[in-house]
Amino acid sequence: MTKLALHWQILIAIGLAAVAGSFVNYFGAGDPSAPQLFGVGFLSAFDYIGELFLNALKMVIVPLILSSIIVGMAGIGASGNLGALGGRTLFFYAFTTTAAILVGLTLINAVGPGYEDGQPVRELLALEQSTTDIAARIEGKGTGDVAEIFLRMIPANVVKAAADGEMLAIIFFALLFGYFITQVSKELADPMYRFWDGVFKIMMLMTTWIMKFAPIGVFGLVAAVVAESGFRAAKPLAIFALTVVAALAIHAFVVLPLLLRFVGRVNPWKMYPAMAPAMLTAFSTASSNAALPVNMECVEKNAGVSNKITSFVLPLGATINMNGTALYECAAAMFLAQAYGLELTFGVQFSIVAIALLTSVGVAGVPSASIVAIAIILGAIGLPAEAIGVLMVFDRVLDMCRTSVNVFGDAVCAVIVARLDGEKTLLAIDGK
Repeated sequence: MTKLALHWQILIAIGLAAVAGSFVNYFGAGDPSAPQLFGVGFLSAFDYIGELFLNALKMVIVPLILSSIIVGMAGIGASGNLGALGGRTLFFYAFTTTAAILVGLTLINAVGPGYEDGQPVRELLALEQSTTDIAARIEGKGTGDVAEIFLRMIPANVVKAAADGEMLAIIFFALLFGYFITQVSKELADPMYRFWDGVFKIMMLMTTWIMKFAPIGVFGLVAAVVAESGFRAAKPLAIFALTVVAALAIHAFVVLPLLLRFVGRVNPWKMYPAMAPAMLTAFSTASSNAALPVNMECVEKNAGVSNKITSFVLPLGATINMNGTALYECAAAMFLAQAYGLELTFGVQFSIVAIALLTSVGVAGVPSASIVAIAIILGAIGLPAEAIGVLMVFDRVLDMCRTSVNVFGDAVCAVIVARLDGEKTLLAIDGK
């Protein structure tokens, strides 16, 4: 018998959660006379299930991000491509990801999906912690001063930073550690690389195993929201989802084509039919890794980029270049901050942009992996990770959309790098 795909399991779980949550909401979520299961209220049971799933996700955050970035950085250095090709590739990946984040940040600020009639939607989304408590935690982090953000990137004690959830510090340490692995002798570097590569693969297996329980966790998280708020939560979540889709569209159909036209000197409108198979694969699988072979074939055969460029740029991009994911992470954090009624200073928003950029480097190219990164951002700016639960309603659809943008961004970078390297791709204007 064919096993039901995970995304269908999650969609079914969301449907069942809506039914179960509305049933509890009908009787009153906090009413002692409401139906119970073995003496335990259904709302408490939903919360318990959701918290178990979130704790499991938070458990893998530090080792997964640490090992992923160390292996990625060491791999770049070990490949010997840190010269002109590597420099151009990394620059364009950083530039396009930053541009995507800023598009998402601008649109979320303009639309304000976390507000309804000028009021935060915290109660509609059943977010329990008070705005005052969270505001105090954010203020205590000193994020009003941008210089303080950079100071916190360099940890006095990296173990303590990991325990305290200071992910900027962990990411900075991992980048340095990965780079300097390539600076020692081969006898020392090889076993160190194999160790961290082993840790990364183990953490990926653990994350994949945890995600098998995502339908159960999503059921608990969504059912708890519906039980407390009914379907009133659907409106702000739908507005948020549409805002994210609009931001992804702006990046994919405005920002990236402009780069293709004026930097890569190619016809951007030829790029879409050339990359259609890869983007459809990414959309259907919600996995950059799964779409990588198709992406490489499309860029080589349809766009005319050499194997020398594609074999370096695209595998690297599937690991570290996540335009759509970074945009979504930033938008999600901003949406939840709005929902709590927080007035975010420039420093806090700068933190969100910086952390979204850096954590997108360590996000695995598998479905729903960005949930881990969002938890990092929320923890770094003082928001409770439990708020992630409300995002799960539309996460699968948005995951498919942002993965398509991830893959298209990789292809755009490959074409531009090839043109700057002197190649005449099939997309070149006037064949020059």
